[in-house]
Amino acid sequence: MHAIRFDGRILFLSVDPDVVRRQIRGEDIDLAGAGRLRDDISTDEITPLPSLVHYDDEIGRHAHTGFRAGEEHPIPLDGLRDGGFGILVAGRRYGKGSSREHSPLAEYTAGIRLVIAESFERIYRQNCDNIGLFTATDLGLVERIKQGEAIPLAELLEGRDMLAADILSAGGLLTYGQNNLMGLSPRPAAPAAEPRTLAQKIIERNILSRDGQDWDAAPGTGGFVQARFRFIHEIYTAMAAHMLHRHYGRPLRLHEPESILCFEDHNSYAHRSPTHVRRNLLPAIRRLSQGHRAFVSDYDLKDHGYLPGEEGSEGISHAMMAESYAMPGEICVGTDSHTPHSGAVGCLAFGVGTTDMANAFMTGAVRLTVPETLLIWLDGALPIGVTAKDVVLKLLAEPRIRAGLGLGKVFEFAGPATTAMSVDERATLTNMTAELGGFTGIVAPDAETVRFIKERRGIDTVLEDWMRSDPGAPYAATLTLDCSSLTPMLAAPGDPGNGIAYGDLGQPVPVGIAYGGSCTAGKRDDFDQYHQVLSWAAAHGLKVRDGVTFYLQFGTLAVRRYCEERGYLEAFRQVGAELLNPACGACAQCGPGVSSSGDEVTISAINRNFPGRSGPGKVWLASPPTVAASAIAGEIISFGELRARMNRS
Repeated sequence: MHAIRFDGRILFLSVDPDVVRRQIRGEDIDLAGAGRLRDDISTDEITPLPSLVHYDDEIGRHAHTGFRAGEEHPIPLDGLRDGGFGILVAGRRYGKGSSREHSPLAEYTAGIRLVIAESFERIYRQNCDNIGLFTATDLGLVERIKQGEAIPLAELLEGRDMLAADILSAGGLLTYGQNNLMGLSPRPAAPAAEPRTLAQKIIERNILSRDGQDWDAAPGTGGFVQARFRFIHEIYTAMAAHMLHRHYGRPLRLHEPESILCFEDHNSYAHRSPTHVRRNLLPAIRRLSQGHRAFVSDYDLKDHGYLPGEEGSEGISHAMMAESYAMPGEICVGTDSHTPHSGAVGCLAFGVGTTDMANAFMTGAVRLTVPETLLIWLDGALPIGVTAKDVVLKLLAEPRIRAGLGLGKVFEFAGPATTAMSVDERATLTNMTAELGGFTGIVAPDAETVRFIKERRGIDTVLEDWMRSDPGAPYAATLTLDCSSLTPMLAAPGDPGNGIAYGDLGQPVPVGIAYGGSCTAGKRDDFDQYHQVLSWAAAHGLKVRDGVTFYLQFGTLAVRRYCEERGYLEAFRQVGAELLNPACGACAQCGPGVSSSGDEVTISAINRNFPGRSGPGKVWLASPPTVAASAIAGEIISFGELRARMNRS
């Protein structure tokens, strides 16, 4: 495969909805006529919620039906397929958000064979490679394609590792893995002559050896590593099983099935999601569950599923991984972009797509393009009332981050403010490297890590000397944040990067829904913060403001038990909060807390507020104490300002 000629029409994803509609109706335009291209197109837009129940060619009908230009959605059902499009063209950071392989699969089955964008998110682009969908960052290709020129493969792969070329040439990762990756074993780690980051050391200790290939794991190169755990949840299990059975037949011979973990965590409250009910999606949700449970049963896999006799599940996958499984110095992978949650315990944990996971199930080999490391030095001490969530929202608003400084990199969090944080708070930092555009996030393990693992699992952990970055380690850059100057932060609707300090909010913003939960904000420390606000409110005779619905959802059963043991539930109920058992819930538009109309405003402690993420309404992101205080006030407010108002009244 030396050059490729791409057929089909070109669809320019413009910020102007009329430009997009004209193309959908059959008009062909050029790059100049497209005007400004949309940046930050998320996977929530490429494949909105109703499409996630499909894992075959049907998904192509839904491609880009959630795409937003201004306040409009100009691409209808079957718009790409019926329009005869073969190439998409967009701006920066294409494919932000979830690791869902549904997005490139929807584009591919709709007829798209090439996506050109100024830059891509890592997981999206790797998912494209794995199914044979080409990507490129050279907008100059547009005119050449229009002239009918065949594009050399070398140009399409410029700046990529050669592994991407091998996988694309093989026709996808499953074929490549079957032919090249069976029976590999890790090679002994050789002593390094040069200083290494913690991430480099973990990778080097888990490289899988291949005959005739000596991979040096230099940044930018690609290869395969072993993972201590591979986990999947029900949105992807049926798709993975479908892929594997179609490719390998039945029964499968899974690689080390005892290290495969399955979670049914997303849809246990779907029957209370306005979107699911209104769109009659529950039968399809049940089919996803049936597919998940059949795979678990057929191959006798460890499963954390629904609670018997009550709503909810045992816990959110990545939250449970940090609580119960991940260990310092290991690698864990999962089919979720928030897998980096476990980086809080010094584990190199990262999200992969469905094909990546299917390949890893069979071969034990996890594809990895070695990232550079970005050092995030959190200086000073956090003021009272400022949390890790405020730190992340501040980082998301930093100009260097918004310009792409962290794209595809490991975020190593260090500095006095990091050291002072609990593991739960560190998990908020590492979890949200997904929003920061990173490959993963990690914190070097220390005495707090040892304490956390002992408290949560009863295990005594011995840290090894190598489990830290060396002095003089090769960081791509260092970003220093003075935490002592931080105040409570918000992210305005539309993107987690729309950061604004609460003090700069200006006009009051009334809210109708307040939601505290999700992997990011359903941990023990988060519930300590909710309780601090709500016990104060209860002591002052305050309740959730009329017209506001306030949900608190535990991240895991262990968190619920913790709250029960500490007597938190009475204060929560006294002020009028509705308590929900563990599930991803409103964060994935899969439960209570989802808006029903475009004029509803939500204040939420989740990690994303992309258009359509939690319903059609507007979602503001905030820390747990700000969410709880806003539920009491009926408008967005910090806990400090709520107390000040009380004192002034």
